[in-house]
Amino acid sequence: MSFGEAWAAVGDIDGWLTEEQGRMLYASAAATPDSGRVVEIGSHHGRSTIILAKGAPLADIVSVDPYEEHEPRPQDLRVFEQNLDRAGVRDRVRHVHATSTQALQEFAGDVDLLYIDGAHDLGTALADIRGWGARVRPGGTMLIHDSFSSVGVTVAELLALFFGGRFEYLGRSRTLAEYRRQPVRGPARIANAARQASGLPWFARNVLVKLAVALHVLPLARALGHRDDVFPY
Repeated sequence: MSFGEAWAAVGDIDGWLTEEQGRMLYASAAATPDSGRVVEIGSHHGRSTIILAKGAPLADIVSVDPYEEHEPRPQDLRVFEQNLDRAGVRDRVRHVHATSTQALQEFAGDVDLLYIDGAHDLGTALADIRGWGARVRPGGTMLIHDSFSSVGVTVAELLALFFGGRFEYLGRSRTLAEYRRQPVRGPARIANAARQASGLPWFARNVLVKLAVALHVLPLARALGHRDDVFPY
């Protein structure tokens, strides 16, 4: 299946993944070995889940999302399952109805592709990057959504990844950052940090745009290059 066909399957599903980011997600999934494992933290209505499942049709797809924890069958979970049914991938996705921290405690084995789009507070984002990131096999990929947009996610990356020695920063598609699990040593760590830090001015711009949108100061958002009334993704 081509990316175009996969993207058409999620066209009417609510979500914040852009087409360019969807292409990046699909390419990463397609590079996963047939016997590999893909883990998604944060599923919402299944937009990204379906892209992952279509891109890696023979891999083990694990989707983690607590939805409304106090409800055994929350509405968002029903919508998620219906969308996966309609796309023909529900039988290929193993959904874990738990927080990412709870799911990690019960999880065994390595991950070939990790996609993090869970809670955006600093504590959870940092725990996801450090805890789930440790499960990514050498040579594997970690993708983080809302990088250089969410304050919590970006600070978590700064603390865990900017000067870390386990993940090389490969770049981003707007707010979707890509990392490869491989040693980063010596001067390469400084270069790795610098490449990530180059996104900080854009992060500052996004924070200002979000403030402008929240305060309904749309001329300021327009002056910063924002062209709609939703937060930048």
